[in-house]
Amino acid sequence: MRAIVIIAPAILLLACQRDPGRDVQPMADPLRSDAAPAAAPADILPLEKVQKSQAAAVSQRVANTEITVTYSRPVARGRALFGALVPYDEVWNPGADQATAVAFTRDVQVNDRPLQAGKYSLWAIPRSDIWTVIFSKAADVYHIPYPGEDQDALRLAIDPEKGSHMEALTFYFPLVEGKDAVLRLHWGDTMVPLSIRVP
Repeated sequence: MRAIVIIAPAILLLACQRDPGRDVQPMADPLRSDAAPAAAPADILPLEKVQKSQAAAVSQRVANTEITVTYSRPVARGRALFGALVPYDEVWNPGADQATAVAFTRDVQVNDRPLQAGKYSLWAIPRSDIWTVIFSKAADVYHIPYPGEDQDALRLAIDPEKGSHMEALTFYFPLVEGKDAVLRLHWGDTMVPLSIRVP
């Protein structure tokens, strides 16, 4: 009987301890009107000092692999793009300023070809019928000049597709399903899809 009297308070004490999960608070939603305001930028830029091709990033988790694209977004502004502003049969970095970069946290397959985890600059050779897309090991470079074939990690031949007009150069993931995703380059009415599979 005495053992029951000693054990019962011990069980009661354990049951009354605070659940540490109760102290976890959800992150503030920056789109809600009652959310804490973000830190104000140091300066307000006048319009004439805003870069014409503004910086952007898109990131996607596919299973347990993070894929991140960082780039600058040139704008069409009524100009003819491929075969004109961007010549056919010449190496081009799809972006501006710093070269467009793609990072993978784990090894992947791009269009059924292996590519090791890491960061790469992205290059292309546009043509009317087929594009060459290049992942270069020279990741942190300017958008010109092309680092050279000796830095290539992977070269792919890709059939471009036609789509609705996209005014600013855009990278996005129109499909994410299980361990598969599609990363699409889209500018003007030209789309270049890359199929990505993670292990």
